[in-house]
Amino acid sequence: MPVLTLLHADHAPAVLAFELANRAYFAASVSDRGDEFFDRYADRHRALLAEQAADVCAFYVLVAEDGTVLGRFNLYDVEDGVAVLGYRVAQHVTGRGVATAAVEELCRLAPARHGLRTLRAAAADENAASRKVLVKAGFVPAGPADPADVGGQQGTWYRRDLVPLPQA
Repeated sequence: MPVLTLLHADHAPAVLAFELANRAYFAASVSDRGDEFFDRYADRHRALLAEQAADVCAFYVLVAEDGTVLGRFNLYDVEDGVAVLGYRVAQHVTGRGVATAAVEELCRLAPARHGLRTLRAAAADENAASRKVLVKAGFVPAGPADPADVGGQQGTWYRRDLVPLPQA
């Protein structure tokens, strides 16, 4: 059973393998990250961990029992109890509810672990799978997204208010 876990230094090789194995698949729906991203991935991974340590982002990976990464689920631009959610899953697990289950789990974890009250996510209008994941995970449309937020395409922002933290 896959486990959603906070990104750590040991994940670098598996995350790079995930990104390389799915590069063409991802590039079909979002802008390709370019060769430099892959060539300098170790530096990028360290930078992500530094952002996470500064509490401005939280990066999660969905890891299979064999240690391979099946997906990435990121909370970024964390500020005042709100964060933006971004995610991608391996092509071979699409259509199986993997992304929806991981997004739902992250929505359960986010209030306690990161003090979040609201998550936002942008999806391209032509990315039916991503929009379906968001709606199934309890997000509602919240207005148009700037094409810069969705790889140069027309899109929609979605929003989910999370369960409030219990008062002490």
